[in-house]
Amino acid sequence: MKEIKVLGSGCRNCEITAQAIASAAEQAGVAIDLIKVTDIAAIMGFGVMSTPGVVIDGQVVHSGSVPGPDLVRGWFKNEAGA
Repeated sequence: MKEIKVLGSGCRNCEITAQAIASAAEQAGVAIDLIKVTDIAAIMGFGVMSTPGVVIDGQVVHSGSVPGPDLVRGWFKNEAGA
């Protein structure tokens, strides 16, 4: 199971990002643990200065904007059935 954190204040873009991730994971058949991180100190601990940010299994993979659908799907491309 992948641990995915969406970093942000809970703004609309953060919610859109979380929904896109959940939808892409479901479509790919990948189990995820989706965590929303709103604590500013925790967000800055990842080195993210612009939100929304996305952290997958401890690695920052995106920050500063809503990730596009192709990018989000790419995070799950090789994980189906894992």
